[in-house]
This record gives sequence, C-alpha cells and structure tokens, in this order.
Amino acid sequence: MTLSLGQLWRSVSIIVRQALVGGGPPRKLDHLRWLFAPNLLSFGYALRTTISSLIALGIALWWELGSPQWAALTVWMVAQGTRGKSIAKARWHMFGMVVGTICAIVLVASMPQSPLLYIFFVAVGIGTFCFIGTLLPGPAAMTNYRIHGMRASGFTYVIIALDGIVAPDHIFQIAMARATYITLGIVVETTISSLFQYQLGLRARTRLATNFVQALKGAVPAILRLLQGDRRAVANSPGVFSTLIALSDQVEFAEIEMGKHQHEGDHARAALAVITVLLSRGLDLGALLEVPHSQGVEYQDTARQVSSFLQALPDRLDNDQPIEPVLRDLTSLRATCRQLAASCLEKEMEAATHPPMDVNQEEVLTRQGQLLHKLDTMLEELYLAIEQFEMSRNPQPHDHFRYPMKSYRDWRMAFTNSLRASVTIFLAGVIWITTAWPDGLTFIMFVGIVCALFSTLEQPALATQAFLHGTVCVIGMSALLDLWVMAQPTIYEMMAMCLAVPMLIGGLAFAWPPLVLAAVAYNLFLPILVGPINQGRMDEIMYFNTAMPLLLAMMFCMWMYRVFLPYDPDGLRWDMRVNILRGLRRLAGQRRPPAVTEIIGRSVDGFVRLSTMATDDGNTYVLERYLSGVLSSMTIALNVMRLRTVLAKNILPPEAQKAVEVMMERMQHFTGRYGGQYGRTARATHIAVEYLLNCEETEANLSVREEMLRALASLRVIETELAENRAFFDASSPYLDKAFT
Repeated sequence: MTLSLGQLWRSVSIIVRQALVGGGPPRKLDHLRWLFAPNLLSFGYALRTTISSLIALGIALWWELGSPQWAALTVWMVAQGTRGKSIAKARWHMFGMVVGTICAIVLVASMPQSPLLYIFFVAVGIGTFCFIGTLLPGPAAMTNYRIHGMRASGFTYVIIALDGIVAPDHIFQIAMARATYITLGIVVETTISSLFQYQLGLRARTRLATNFVQALKGAVPAILRLLQGDRRAVANSPGVFSTLIALSDQVEFAEIEMGKHQHEGDHARAALAVITVLLSRGLDLGALLEVPHSQGVEYQDTARQVSSFLQALPDRLDNDQPIEPVLRDLTSLRATCRQLAASCLEKEMEAATHPPMDVNQEEVLTRQGQLLHKLDTMLEELYLAIEQFEMSRNPQPHDHFRYPMKSYRDWRMAFTNSLRASVTIFLAGVIWITTAWPDGLTFIMFVGIVCALFSTLEQPALATQAFLHGTVCVIGMSALLDLWVMAQPTIYEMMAMCLAVPMLIGGLAFAWPPLVLAAVAYNLFLPILVGPINQGRMDEIMYFNTAMPLLLAMMFCMWMYRVFLPYDPDGLRWDMRVNILRGLRRLAGQRRPPAVTEIIGRSVDGFVRLSTMATDDGNTYVLERYLSGVLSSMTIALNVMRLRTVLAKNILPPEAQKAVEVMMERMQHFTGRYGGQYGRTARATHIAVEYLLNCEETEANLSVREEMLRALASLRVIETELAENRAFFDASSPYLDKAFT
C-alpha cells in the first residue's frame, strides 16, 4: 500500500501534534514547543535577527576589523520583537555607546600607572551609570530603553577601559574600533528589521486602541466586584496595575512606529492613567459600602445598570466601533446617579426643615446619597478615559495635549544598586591583581558586562541565576562549534551556515518569555566564544581561556548579588511602609501638596513592586496585608486632599470646620515616633464623623449641607480604612512581619 505525499505529510503532522499536545508521556515535550512549534512571529524574529547578525559579522570580516564578533553581539543586544522597540533600543544604545566611549577615553588618559586605582575608577564609573539608570523614568524592566542607555554606557565603558590597560597609548584607536563594531551592528539590525515591516503606522495606531481595551478588560472585573461590596477586589487582582504600567510603557514604541504623528501617544497614556484613577474611586466606593445601612434600593438598581454597562463596554469599544452610543449611555447613567443623589438630598432637607425628624431614615438617605455621588464620580472618570481613548484613536488637528511619562525616583535604591555594582567589579579587579591571572582582564570584562546589565534590576540575583543557565548552554554549544564544526570551514559562507542554526535556536528561545534571560546570555556570548577572525579560528586553548573566565564571572556575580546587599523583601516592605506613613504625615500639613496623579502613580508603583516580590509560603499573609495597606494609604491620601479642598473653601460651620481641622492636625503626627498617634488619629476621625453627622442633620443651607456631605464622605472613608488596616498603619509594632507572626 502506497501513500501520496499529501497523505504522508498529514500523517506526520498528526503524529507530531499528538506528541506535543496529546495525552500520555509525549506531553513531556510541551516545554520544548518554542523550538519544535514556534509561532510565526517568533520564527520571523529569530530568522530576521540571525540574518542581521550574520550580515554584520560578514561586513566586519570583510573590513578586516580586529574583533568582528562585537558587531554580531550588538545585533542581538538591540534586536527586539517589534520595530518600535528595536528603534528605541538602538537609539539609546547608540547614546550609551557614545557616553561610554568618551568616559573610557577620559579614564585612560587621566589615570596614572596604578592598577588598583584604575580598577577603582572603572568600578566607580559602572556604579555611576547604574545610579543614573535607576533614576530614569519608567519601570526597571529590560524593556525600559532609557535605562538601557545607561546599561550600554557601562557595557561600552568597561570593554574599552579594560582594553586600554594593555595599550593605553592606543586608546583612541581601541575606542574607535569598539564604536565601529557597535555602530555597524546597530545600522545593520535597524536596516534589516525595516524590510520586514508592513503598514507599520496603521498597526501601531491599532495597537494603541487594543491596549486600552485590554486594560479595560482587566479592570472591569475588579470594578464589578467592588460594586458588589468586595473591598479586596483590587488587592486580589495585582495584575491589573501591572498591566496598566506595562501598556503605558509600550506607548512610546507605538509612537516611534507611527513616525510623523500628532498626540495619539499622549492621549493613550492619559487614558490608561485615568483607569488607575477610576480604580482609586472604586476603592472609595468600596469603603463607603462597608458603612451599615448604606445600600438602599435606588443604589442597588443603579449599581446593576452600571454593572451591565461595564460588562459590555470592552466589546463595544473594540473593532473601531463608533464611540457616540457608548458616551450617550454613559451620560444617561451619570444623569440617573445625579438625579437620585439630588433626590436623597432633597428628602434630607425636607426632613431637616419639617420636624419631627426620623433620624434613622435620614441616616439611610445620607449614606445612600454619598454612595450615588461616589458612583457618579467613578462614571465621570470612565467618561474621561473613553474621551482620551477616542482622541488617541481619532486625533484632532491643532492638538497640543501633552502627557509625558512619569518618573518616581527611589534614591535609596539607586545608591544600593550603584554600590553593589561598584563593589562587585572592584573585588573582581582585586582578584586579578592578587592572583596575576593571565585571563583576569577577560574575567573582569564579563563581570562588568553583567553588572552593567543587571544591577539596575530589583532582583539581580534571580536574573544572574537565569543568565548562568544560558551561559552553561552557550559554553556547551560553543564547545561543539569550536572543537569540531568550526575547524572545517575555510570560507565565510560555510561558517555562516554553521552559525545559522545555533543563532536561530537562540532567537527562538528569546521569543519564549520563560527563557528570555537565559537566551540573552546565549545570544550575547555565542559570538564571543566562537570568536571568528580572518587569520584563523578559535582553537581549544583560546576556547577554554575564554569559557572558563566567563563561567567563573557568572558564578562570582551571582554569589556577590546574594552576599553583598542582597535582595531583602522584608527590608523593602519595611522601607515602603515607613515612606508611606511619612508621606501621609507630610500630606496633611504641606502648603503645596502633590498632584493627585502623583499620589496615585507612586501608590501604583509601590503596589506593583510589592506584587512582584518573591516570598515564601509563610509570608503570603504578610504580603497581602502590605498590598491592602498600600491601596488603603492611597485612598486615605486622596481623601485627605479632598478634605483640604473643603477646608480651603471655608464654607463649613465653625464647629464642623474645627472638628475637621483637629483631625488633620492629628494626621500630621500620624503613626509618628513610637506609634502613639495612630489611636489618637483614629479617634479624632471618628469624633469628626459623629460631629459632622449631628451638624448635618439640622443644617438648612443647601450649599453648606453639600460641603458637609463631601467632608463626611471623605472622613468615613478614612475611618473605615484606618480600622480595616490597623496592622499596617499602627507603628507601635516595630516591624509588621513580626507583628503578624
């Protein structure tokens, strides 16, 4: 029986699919799907970058440059999955190369012939770049290319400075050679990647709209649970804020891909930022829902209508559908909320001016009116977010709107990252000087590369551990190439064919998220360990003299990151808690308080940092308390800002004004030294709530009553948050983790 070619192919496809996806033992191969069954985008990235790297290597060999492997290495450092990311990284890499080259030339030209002093200033230079990089805008992720500019500066600085030790009289030629390799790699990669793009601007604009809808799909479930009374809905969904930050960080890449554009990116960033404000409004609503007898029939009916609207909203905004019906329905919901809130206020006024007064009924009306008012403010933020989304999708002419990236600097972390990198490199230099190791400079170079790349990360020990795994893999692959395969080719074309498959494997691994860091090490060090040159090939002696310093450098860096200033989740949480409490004290008494967006941005940044901390099972409960505490502190801070606004108007009656001012004065000493002020602040807040309730019951002036209700809503939110998160806010315990143990 014979099979046709089509039948044979289908049979093979079924067997492979069953081996990769089906049941039984073959499922063990699922972790290799990135290699056997990559998606089209991953394969396209790997193929494109492999071609670019081989072209850069071929040109460097054609020009007879001394170390052509650095051109291929630069291609892998710059190449990314999208055109915008590649261009952004190439720009900052070029900037970092220029800065690092200038600094290295200055170092070699100004240093005396003292090895220890020279290594000291090499370490100081890397530490300085890490310090500056930590303070640059954006999260400290590998996708932040402003930080990558400083990483590239340190990378270039260390390889030129260490080469300058051997031949200081030729430092300019060495620097220009290194700059030539890097420039060649950048130019080749950006040129080749531009050939693989189609309708780039249109796809970038579409991605901006898709990002907003994706963020909304993540936020809507948390908001729905808040409407149902689940106060921990946001704290139990840490991915919501992480997604918002990641999507906002990606906007600049879409702007680059769009080329000549208007302010679509600014509106997209503003729309994503408004979603965070929307969630903060939801936290206020959740706190008021905890107040007894607050959910009346009118609120429950309105909440159900809002829930139905929110569930359908992401689909209504997708696929470039018209925005007018959505805004019309949202305006109708807001009108319903305002009308019902006004009705509650009208009934309160009628009860206050026509005694006898039913105190219980008026209390229910007051609390329901506050809920409806908060619901209206939530819908107002949603309206603003949708408007910004529409402006990003359909930009208007003569638009001058600006919403730049925000930066929240952590000076202590910057100093820690700088000191860790400097000490690591200096100790590596001391090892070289004391042992007179012939390959010690290669060892220091690899240590410097790792410190430049990973010292700005929050958990460098984990990054270097993954990097070590990739290093072991590339050492094994290079052993195969150097000791067997690469000894046979005599022309560049054959060498390129030998390198194509190993490079393609590295590109596929980089496109698979769990293997990113290991793939970075593999792709960076493969050209170095192969070491192609025109006059010969890397033999076994050169291979071992390069592979051993590389492996020892990875192990040394991983050990240093675990020993010297190691990542300490408990310490980071404690520092964050202290800063939060100090910020609340300052906020209550500052003459010029920060903007609302800054308060929310810093809180969200802290929440995301906490949610990514590695903890063991014993600290899970503590971490959850911290996450709740961060969100609670943001809610309290925003309501303190609203109380400041109410006090500035000076509309409240003198007695009510005095009660709120006393509470604000207590907040200025909130959880101060020895923690004695927590209880006083909580009592002052409760007294202010009771006092304003009594005053509001008999107030006949409508405008004064409205201001009293605003102040009362904020005070109730603060009172609820203080009671629910006492373990976080009460500093009478010296350490939160021990208090929970």
